[in-house]
Amino acid sequence: MKLNNIQRVYLVGIGGIGMSGLARYFAHLGCAVYGYDKTSTPLTTALESEGMAIVYEDDSKNVPADFHFPDEHTLIIWTPAIPKDSSILNFFINKGFTLYKRSQVLGIISEGMYAIAVAGTHGKTTTSTMVAHILKHSGKDCSAFLGGIASNYDTNVLYGKNNIMVVEADEYDRSFLTLHPDIAIVTSMDADHLDIYGDHSHLAESFRLFVGQLKANGKVIAKKGLEIESDIAYSINEQADAYAENLRVEKGEFYFDFKNAEVNIADIHLGIPGIHNVENAVAAIQAALLVGVEPEQIKAALTAFKGVKRRFEYLVKNDAHIYIDDYAHHPEELRACISSVKRIYPDKKLTVVFQPHLFTRTRDFADGFAEVLSMADELILLDIYPARELPIEGITSKMLLDRVTSAGKKLLSKAETLAIVKQEKPELLLTVGAGDIDQLVEPLKQILSYE
Repeated sequence: MKLNNIQRVYLVGIGGIGMSGLARYFAHLGCAVYGYDKTSTPLTTALESEGMAIVYEDDSKNVPADFHFPDEHTLIIWTPAIPKDSSILNFFINKGFTLYKRSQVLGIISEGMYAIAVAGTHGKTTTSTMVAHILKHSGKDCSAFLGGIASNYDTNVLYGKNNIMVVEADEYDRSFLTLHPDIAIVTSMDADHLDIYGDHSHLAESFRLFVGQLKANGKVIAKKGLEIESDIAYSINEQADAYAENLRVEKGEFYFDFKNAEVNIADIHLGIPGIHNVENAVAAIQAALLVGVEPEQIKAALTAFKGVKRRFEYLVKNDAHIYIDDYAHHPEELRACISSVKRIYPDKKLTVVFQPHLFTRTRDFADGFAEVLSMADELILLDIYPARELPIEGITSKMLLDRVTSAGKKLLSKAETLAIVKQEKPELLLTVGAGDIDQLVEPLKQILSYE
């Protein structure tokens, strides 16, 4: 496939965060962009307002005539999140189209670019967005494909005037093995996606293959302690090649110093809260230094950084109520998020609303989830969001709730959750999960914004 030949693009599963980034990229190039997704969301509505044609009924009759026969000007992109029996997906297969996964297209786009790829079972979206923001804010510039909506830019794709590209490298389905970066950042390698990998050793091997694809003279920046070869190890709780020290919280704001062998940047004010985000910032700072951004420019950029939608995002922050929303869906992500909330607000009663994501993940990490969720003063558990999976007998939110040790715990529907929040008006509320829990965000914000 030659990118400069492409005139029209169809994305099967256009509403996904990664797929929508590609849709915007090709629309930016002047291509006609079409797509299918099963439901309309604020993101698909935004894409339609940007001129893309999207259908929500999985029927091959909805495929435009321009996409009935393969040619060099037509590109079909699909996501594994789409069921294999999809009518539209099978239409393209039966017509003889070559179908490309999002990751393959990213690999092709990044060829010939100076690529900074950020991988990790958690932390990669915020870290890649930080890197891109530092490069943009400093005037160094870059293009970027991000796994979330960057709050500073209100989009998940950025366009630069140079050859630097920041890309979130997804380990799901080994997607990141299509990338050959100049700088590879690895934030974490916790067991996850065991429905794909089987066990942690195969996941770790996939990360080792990823960093093994580094271009000549490339650099690997990896969190200290990971079982992976790196050029630069980073940390926030011990000395490393790059590390944070003097971490402090003042009036809910996070400050720290950055150090490596050559540079000391004192009194960095991070524009977003969270101990885990300071750790992400250390990796982002080190990457920015490698591409020549000046320390003072980095410091200014991090102060101005507003984060990523649904990553420790403040929805309400007034004298009566604090409401934070986060995408955390793995026990270690939850631990980092809940620990940070409790550190910032040690005297407030914390109510957590959590929606488990995937039956397999709930099964594989049930004890870890239960331990971390027990940190909440009050826990509201929603039913498991199945995504691409069928139910597994015995794996339910009730099973998980029974393992939680804290006394204040409930299993509720979304409607019941809204009702109880309206009734009890918690002083500190945290919603967490990667499914459709985001449908609660706006209603909960409305409930807690007005007394």
